[in-house]
Amino acid sequence: MLKERAKSWRHVFKLDPNRVLSDRALERICQSDTDAIIIGGTDGITFDNTWELLTRVRRYPVECVQEISKKSAVVPGFDGYLIPTVLNSGSTHWIVGAHHEAVKIYGTMIPWEDVMVLGYVVLNPESKVARLTKSRYPLDKDDVTAYARMAEYLFGLPVFYVEYSGTFGEPDIVRAARKGLAGTRLFYGGGIQSEESARTMAKIADTVVVGNLVYYNVDAAVQTVKWVKETDVEVDVKSDKGKGGHRAS
Repeated sequence: MLKERAKSWRHVFKLDPNRVLSDRALERICQSDTDAIIIGGTDGITFDNTWELLTRVRRYPVECVQEISKKSAVVPGFDGYLIPTVLNSGSTHWIVGAHHEAVKIYGTMIPWEDVMVLGYVVLNPESKVARLTKSRYPLDKDDVTAYARMAEYLFGLPVFYVEYSGTFGEPDIVRAARKGLAGTRLFYGGGIQSEESARTMAKIADTVVVGNLVYYNVDAAVQTVKWVKETDVEVDVKSDKGKGGHRAS
C-alpha cells in the first residue's frame, strides 16, 4: 500500500510537467538515492505533459507518484496517487469539492490501495497555489498546530503537509505542526536551496520535498538527498507523540 511505503520516505523530489528539465538533469535526480519522485504542479498540467514526464522517469528504478491537481490530467501507470486537500483553503472546492467531482466520475476505477490524501496548509500567500486555493493567511503557531491535530485526529490523514511553495518557511511554524502530530507523517516543502535549509527542515519534518531547486541548480538539488538523510529528526517531548518525540520511520 502507498501509505505504508510512504512511511519510509525521508527525501522526495517534486517535478513539474509544465517545466523543462534536461535528460541529463533528470537522470541525476532519479539516480540520486531520493526515496520517491512526485510529479505534479499548479498550472499548465495536462495529460500529455504528465504522461511524457512519467515515461522519462520510468527509465529509472525509483518510485514515482502523481500528485493530482486536475482530474483531466490523471495518468495511469504511476506507483501511486497523492490527493491534496487544502485545509486552510477559503473554498470548499479545494477541501472536498474537487474530490467529490472526481470520485463521482472515476470512483469504480480508482486503485484505493495506491491512493494517499495529503492534508495541506499553504503558508506562502504569494504563491500560485495559495492564490488558486484562496488559502487563509496569516496563520500563527496555534493555528498550524490545530490544523495538524485536525488532520490526524478528526480526518485520520496519513500526511500533514506544510507548504511554503517557493520560499523558505519559518522553522517555529513547522515545529508547531509537528507538535500536533502523533502518527501522521509531517511533510515539508518550500525554499530548500542550501545545506543549511535542507538540514534545518530535516530536523523537524519526517519528509522533505525539494522542487524548484531542481530547475536552476541540479548539483545542489542532488546534494539535498545526502543532507536530509544524514540529519536526524529532533526529539520533541512536547509533541502529541509523547515520550520519544515524533521520528521518521
